[in-house]
Amino acid sequence: MKVGVQKFGNFLSSMVLPNIGAFIAWGLITALFIPTGFFPNEEFSKLVGPMVIYMLPLLIGYTGGRLIYDQRGAVVGTIATMGVIIGAPDTPMFLGAMIMGPLGAYAIKKFDQLIEGKIKTGFEMLVNNFSAGILGGILALLAFIGIGPAVSSFTDVLVAGVDWLLEAGLLPLTSILIEPAKILFLNNAVNHGVLTPIGLEQVQQTGKSLLFLLEANPGPGLGVLLGFMLFGKGVAKQSAPGAAIIHFLGGIHEIYFPYVLMKPMLLLAVVAGGMSGVFTLVLMGGGLVAPASPGSILAIAAVTPPEGMAYLANFTAVFVATAVSFAISAVILKASKQTDEDMEEATKKMEQMKGKKSSISREIPSLNPTTNGVFPASAQKIVFACDAGMGSSAMGASLLRKKVKEAGLNVSVSNTAISTLPSDSEIVITQEKLTPRAENKIPNAYHISVDNFLSSPEYDQLIERLKSGEIEEHNVLVEESETNAPQNPEDEQLLREENVFIGQSFRTKEEAIIFAGLALVKAGYVEESYVDEMLKREEITTTYMGNNVAIPHGTEEAKKSVIKSGFTVIQVPNGVDFDGESAKMIFGIAGKDGTHLEILSGIAVICADQTNVDRLVEAESAKEIIDIINGN
Repeated sequence: MKVGVQKFGNFLSSMVLPNIGAFIAWGLITALFIPTGFFPNEEFSKLVGPMVIYMLPLLIGYTGGRLIYDQRGAVVGTIATMGVIIGAPDTPMFLGAMIMGPLGAYAIKKFDQLIEGKIKTGFEMLVNNFSAGILGGILALLAFIGIGPAVSSFTDVLVAGVDWLLEAGLLPLTSILIEPAKILFLNNAVNHGVLTPIGLEQVQQTGKSLLFLLEANPGPGLGVLLGFMLFGKGVAKQSAPGAAIIHFLGGIHEIYFPYVLMKPMLLLAVVAGGMSGVFTLVLMGGGLVAPASPGSILAIAAVTPPEGMAYLANFTAVFVATAVSFAISAVILKASKQTDEDMEEATKKMEQMKGKKSSISREIPSLNPTTNGVFPASAQKIVFACDAGMGSSAMGASLLRKKVKEAGLNVSVSNTAISTLPSDSEIVITQEKLTPRAENKIPNAYHISVDNFLSSPEYDQLIERLKSGEIEEHNVLVEESETNAPQNPEDEQLLREENVFIGQSFRTKEEAIIFAGLALVKAGYVEESYVDEMLKREEITTTYMGNNVAIPHGTEEAKKSVIKSGFTVIQVPNGVDFDGESAKMIFGIAGKDGTHLEILSGIAVICADQTNVDRLVEAESAKEIIDIINGN
């Protein structure tokens, strides 16, 4: 249930977060030019109403539609959103846009699936355009008649509820829910999915809303970090100053979550800090004219209205929240008998709850790379591992092997499947989603997680650590896989011009993978069952390598479907989405007995330089692409 709530919350916030710049623009224009603004201007203030009534909801509807069904979904979602806007013209339709944008995209997606393969050649564009227009128009009418008024009534109920909490003096109690929700990564869902729409409605009525500061107040987190700076121990104490700067000025609240998870009693500190901050805002009449995202003190200052004591109220609320949170954190930390806080374990908990690796946690010393074992004093064996051992691990090993050779280190670099990891592996490098499997297989090795095999900073960090060991010998041991790969006398047959496809386009990564797989089948490299295994491999973890490059290939089970080694190269100038990354060069791979590794190593070295990838994307012929891969 927690994962489901997180996914739904992330979806809601994903409709708002890409458009935060537009919200800030509206907030600044409001703060500057309305009659009570810094520089009242009757003409400029005419922008305020249309922006909040039309622009912002349409952006949300467009983004929500695009999340469901790319550009086609975005267009239909926007049309449907217009219906809900006109259906309730006196209410900013943010909640309505969050409903109609995705709903319109879902409807056109299902329609396209229903007629797929049934349209006669030459009529595709006609059907596509008219189906989007007709379906969008119908949804706009339904939204105008029913959904707009219903959402307007619902918004009125929510606003009335907030007003009741204010009048009853109970609004500070919301921190009991909001602060723990932040630690569970529901902060964006709460802030942008619930508080922002209601807050913008309040801004329309009163010129500001303190709801924008219920979640965004950096005070509770800052108090915890200050507590660790003075009363923490070990790595937590050392890393807290840097984390405090990132949190307070950068507005990245996520960075303090591991500190709270390390000592769950600190939830009392952030809850009390949040409640005291909200109480101060209510008492002094604070509030903002637009969402403060990220939750930085600088962002808060930018969208604070000029009238009255708003600046004093907002800054005092941040100070009070910080002071209360710090005081309670100090008591808890001073009473703790633990000698050294386990930051790595706390970060792992945070990432497990978030459902993915935290990029900001890399800013905390010692949290990256991920490791179970101890870094060997004189490492001799590094192994890249992936599911099948034929694609991403081979490319990563090639790049690191080149760096090892340039550094003159006596270290072997090999690649293999996770299931065949040698028991004597000292350092194991895997994609971040595969690291738990590798840790279970070889728990005593030093494990490093990477999310970009082609340009990962972990490679250079590893080389520096290896060099600091002052290894005396300078002969590089090269292992291409579990066994040394034999030289293939027919390497020129691995990549042929007829298997290079120029100027392709795909709606989804699955389409691209199927295209690559069928090309391998047609070329005689694999059996048809290999295509299904390519799709299964993509479900395990993305085959996107970085630098706009993806290398779809089969699972370990798929090796029996490989007839001989070979490649297919697909150029996608406009890119295709691979889990949030744009792949413009796709290398479909079939590997047998390690014979493909030499050319794969060459591709890895070439594609490690983004300039080379750009040349491949701009190439106008198959021969030109092969020449670039061959280093010409």
